[in-house]
Amino acid sequence: MIEIRNLRKKFGSLVAVDDLSLSIGEGEVFGFIGPNGAGKSTTMKVLACLLKPDSGSAKVCGLDVNKDGDRIRRVLGYMPDFLGVYEDLNVDEYLQFFASAFRIERRRRRAVVDSVLELTDLTAKKRAPVDSLSRGMQQRLGIARVLIHEPKVLLLDEPASGLDPRARIEMRSLITELARMGKCIMVSSHILTELGEMSTSIGIIERGKLLYAGSLDDAFARVRGQERIAVGLEAGPVPPELICASLLKDARVARVDHQNGELAVELAAGEHGHHFLLEALLASGARIASFKPEVVKLEDAFLKLTTGALQ
Repeated sequence: MIEIRNLRKKFGSLVAVDDLSLSIGEGEVFGFIGPNGAGKSTTMKVLACLLKPDSGSAKVCGLDVNKDGDRIRRVLGYMPDFLGVYEDLNVDEYLQFFASAFRIERRRRRAVVDSVLELTDLTAKKRAPVDSLSRGMQQRLGIARVLIHEPKVLLLDEPASGLDPRARIEMRSLITELARMGKCIMVSSHILTELGEMSTSIGIIERGKLLYAGSLDDAFARVRGQERIAVGLEAGPVPPELICASLLKDARVARVDHQNGELAVELAAGEHGHHFLLEALLASGARIASFKPEVVKLEDAFLKLTTGALQ
C-alpha cells in the first residue's frame, strides 16, 4: 500500500530525508518514531503529494507521487499535526463541505457523513460549532474528515498530541478499529507507549535516516540481550543463599543476585524461555511470592537504536 525506495528530500543544505526505504501493507499500523526534525512529517508530506522528492520514489497503492497526485488524493487521507477548522461551521456542515469537495454525490452525502460521525463517536456533537469542541473532539473530527472519501491509506501525524489520557485511549481504539477494517495506517507520535500498544510494525528515523523498520518483536530482540527475571521470595525453611546456589547449577542460568528477599536471575546468552526456572525454584524449596520476567518496552528499543542526534 505504501512503497518508498531511496527517498531523499532537501531544504537548502538540510537533508530532511536521506535515502529512506520502507514498505507498509494493508491492515498494518506503522508507528513512525523519531525526534523533532527527524524527517517524519516530511516523509508524510511527500506521500500526500504536498512535497516533491529530490530523488528516489514513493508510491501509494501503486501510484507514483510524482505522476499521479490527483489519483493518490482519492485513496489517501492525510491528517497533519495541526488541524485547522472553519470556525463558522458546525460539525455536520464541516463534514458536508469536505464531502462536497471530494465530489461525493449529493444523494450519498448524508449517509456518508452519518457513517463517519458514528465511527468517530461524534454523532452527539453533530450540531456543535467546531470551535467549541475540545482538543480531543477536534482530533476525532480530523479523523472523520480524512475518512469522508473512504481512503485505503491514512497518514496521521501526531494524532494524540495534546490529548488527555482518556482521549488518547479513545484515539488508540479508533486507530486499531480502522486497521481491522483493512486500512493501511502510518502514524507518528512522541508518546511511545501509545505506539507500542497499537502498532503492528515500527520505523525509527533520526536525522533523516531510517535506522530500523520491522516488527516490534524484532526490535525488542535487538535490545533484549540476556533475559532477566525478578523473583520475590517469602520466608521459608531454605535460605536464599542455598536457593541461589541450586539455580546456578543449571547451565541455563548465568547469574543470580539476592537482596532484600528478591532474586535477580539472569539467563545465559541465547536463553529466553524461563519456564524451567519456575520448576527449578520449586525444586530448590523456594516459596515464591512473585515471578516477573523483564519486559522490554518501545522506549528501550528507541533509546538503544538512536543516538539522540538532532538535525
